[in-house]
Amino acid sequence: MIRDRSILYATAFLRALATGMMGVLLGIYLARMAFTPSQIGLVISSGLAGATLAALLVTFAGDRIGRRRLLFWLALLSALGGAAAALYSSPIAVGIAAFVGMLNGMGRDRGAALVLEQAIIPATAADSERTRAFAWYNVLQDIGHGVGGLLAAIPSLLRLAGVGDVASFQATVMLYALLLLVTAVLYLRLSVLAEAPEKRPRLVVSPHSRKVLWRISLLFGLDSVAGGFVGTALLSYFFYQRFGVPESAIAVLFLGARVMNAISHLGAAWLAKRIGLVNTMVFTHIPSSLLLVTVAFAPNLWVAAVLFLLREGLVEMDVPTRQSYVMAVVRPNERTFASGITHLVRLLGWAVAPPFAGFLMQFLALSTPLFVGAGMKITYDLMLYLSFRGIKPPEERDG
Repeated sequence: MIRDRSILYATAFLRALATGMMGVLLGIYLARMAFTPSQIGLVISSGLAGATLAALLVTFAGDRIGRRRLLFWLALLSALGGAAAALYSSPIAVGIAAFVGMLNGMGRDRGAALVLEQAIIPATAADSERTRAFAWYNVLQDIGHGVGGLLAAIPSLLRLAGVGDVASFQATVMLYALLLLVTAVLYLRLSVLAEAPEKRPRLVVSPHSRKVLWRISLLFGLDSVAGGFVGTALLSYFFYQRFGVPESAIAVLFLGARVMNAISHLGAAWLAKRIGLVNTMVFTHIPSSLLLVTVAFAPNLWVAAVLFLLREGLVEMDVPTRQSYVMAVVRPNERTFASGITHLVRLLGWAVAPPFAGFLMQFLALSTPLFVGAGMKITYDLMLYLSFRGIKPPEERDG
């Protein structure tokens, strides 16, 4: 399984590279093609709707169809959708390409492939090392997100070389498609050990797991709606409009953000061993939301950038801890379903929010989504703590 984990680390990095680049560029790219903020929000939602449908398939039939087979086809469709988004310019055509290709404008990889990968990873590590395995998985993702954000400067470099404005963006979107095509090839090298431990004719979930997943999924849904208001594409658009900076400067900013995310994931694994997974999720997430609110009041780009980077140093500490916690409180043969359900509600929340965020930006105030997203996230954290502080994963019960 070590070889399989290495392959998944590589695919997660490449997919994050593509997603990080697209998260920074998508809003600006569509704006350069004369899309309105409302149309930008609809395109983002279309991509997330396609990702949600894929996650639904993976959740309920992933183990029966085969994890390796689905991972390959998801990667191939994503590559084709990205290529189509680069070749067409009408809102309807780009929206369809976004749906088919599960185009991710959130800047963070949270798609159906992630569901399957996270179901495979726990079998590669002992309980005491599970959170660390997820931490390194997320570190590689965040390095990919950061470098991908830096690659968002490619259109600026191409324009210096004489390439046209829109054409420079289209070439970069084609690079996004190529990166995803490489992941499809890598998935072909996974061993049979990556498949589910047992393939049942129908899904069976224990009453305890069903109760836990129902409660935690509702809370994750609230958090994801909040996250949809402050996704990378919309935050990038916020910095672009508010401070009038080029995409190259925003790319550097989001590189710094992903570096902060990566460092925080290792810190989360260290902290979780000392105060527990749920406490780590909550006690780092609330301060990050308060910092997000302060970004809206920043008088200039430098102050906004510092506050934003501080926020990014905390906001992702709940990711490896959340993933590890969910995989720990269900049975091994329920992990694909558990990973799928929790990701599904997050994708649904993400898909719902961007059109409203774009509407608020266009007709109320550019910073309104920051206030809405932060308030909802704080509500989620408080409810999560009250609901799950008493449910411990095996390593905390043993301690």
